[in-house]
Amino acid sequence: MHSNSTVLVTGAAGFIGFHLTQKLTALGFRVAGLDNLNDYYDVNLKKSRLDILKTLPGFTFHQINLVDYPSLDSLFKQERFDYVVNLAAQAGVRYSLTNPHAYLESNLHGFLNVLEACRHHKIKHLVYASSSSVYGANKKMPFSVHHNVDHPISLYAASKKSNELMAHTYSALYNLPTTGLRFFTVYGPYGRPDMALFLFTKAILEGKPIDVYNHGKMKRDFTYVDDIVESISRLVPKPARPNTQWNGMTPDPATSFAPYHIFNIGNNQPVELMRFIEVIEEKLGKKAIKNMMPLQEGDVPETYADVEDLMREVDFKPATPIDEGIGKFIAWYTSYYKH
Repeated sequence: MHSNSTVLVTGAAGFIGFHLTQKLTALGFRVAGLDNLNDYYDVNLKKSRLDILKTLPGFTFHQINLVDYPSLDSLFKQERFDYVVNLAAQAGVRYSLTNPHAYLESNLHGFLNVLEACRHHKIKHLVYASSSSVYGANKKMPFSVHHNVDHPISLYAASKKSNELMAHTYSALYNLPTTGLRFFTVYGPYGRPDMALFLFTKAILEGKPIDVYNHGKMKRDFTYVDDIVESISRLVPKPARPNTQWNGMTPDPATSFAPYHIFNIGNNQPVELMRFIEVIEEKLGKKAIKNMMPLQEGDVPETYADVEDLMREVDFKPATPIDEGIGKFIAWYTSYYKH
């Protein structure tokens, strides 16, 4: 179906990039994967993902750091991409408290290089990862892309909000269609080891305590990775369009006079952290030892995605229930780590 289209996926050896690459190649896209294979978490996990990707038809891999513009530019020259999905970023709210400089380099400098390459090589559509963390101190639920997001409470969130602003500038100045995706707590097989599901599963199996923040009074819109990649794959061939009704007197943050759009991708069903832990316990057949902790700096007590715009645009709504999604993660985890 898309056999003449080539997509660049940055962060292809990452959690979402790995699943997206599989989805896009299955749909017939040719995919070039880019990753710097940094050691923010276990590189062996990234290499395991990459080993699987390298068996896919139409997939090529390039080990490049986004900060290296000459290498990025020559890749764009060589491959003549139709679409770009930028998932490469320094992830994690907690890590941003202790390693702020990593976010500046990867999320701002790296993203600027992606924008420049897309502009100079006439890319049809740039889709990029933002984050639900941009909602910051907002309290109005569910979080809507039409709400203002000017009060981030972590540097990670600020870097993602900056990406949205940078993308808008390029859409406005150079007519580059850009679509930003605010992901809500993504989980699933081959997930990141710094995420709660992975940490909890590992600790429970090893009989070690788990840290439960905000005394368990957290709610998260946990979104299964297959729902994320289904949404992205539907959006890629649909470049953002200008909103002809957009009005600078009452500016809509989700759209623009330029070809720019923001979408939430979330399950639209927040789950209490204690329930999330219960499901893990049920699937493992083992109880967790809970270490109750206060709310951590930079964390928000609740996330809840309004996905009306996404449903209107691509006729799809993430809906995988957590017992199904957690079950699939645990089946993967126990076979991958052979407990």
